[in-house]
Amino acid sequence: MTDDARPLLFLDVDGTLLPFGGPGMLPQPRPGPPAPGTPRPELDLIDPELGPLLLDLGCDVVWATAWMGDANVVIGPRAGLPTLPVADLPRYGAPDADEIGWKTRALVREAAGRPFVWVDDDISDADLAWIDREHPGPALAFRVESAVGLTAAGVAEIAAWLDALPEATFGRTVP
Repeated sequence: MTDDARPLLFLDVDGTLLPFGGPGMLPQPRPGPPAPGTPRPELDLIDPELGPLLLDLGCDVVWATAWMGDANVVIGPRAGLPTLPVADLPRYGAPDADEIGWKTRALVREAAGRPFVWVDDDISDADLAWIDREHPGPALAFRVESAVGLTAAGVAEIAAWLDALPEATFGRTVP
């Protein structure tokens, strides 16, 4: 199977692998890596079991985060992930005039018709509608609750969606 036959899994960090904002939690940090020397005790909340679960999905996992390449240094090792490619995202910003999030267009462009899963805590209904209109292949925009982040149960839901795709869609062999 060629790499371009595998689905992509675009993975956010803040609010997804790095939960925030719930009871007893720190407020939402500024997206992206902290300034050097800034303590980030919430990094200890990253579940090291998530990486292997995500890798077992049979997708090409790609960082889709304001952390950009710093996710490979700070987040990946804590989440049990190897060095991953980084999506070519625009500069972090607010949704545009159409209420489309700052990542959405870039991720659909990067997917280039391949099936994809986007795991993020900041996916709007406008993003969902735009993906549905503009992406020619299967896509799952998987919203997580930022106070909880991605869980093993969430990964199981993603696996079920992938398993429901026809094998011919991306060459994945379903056990």
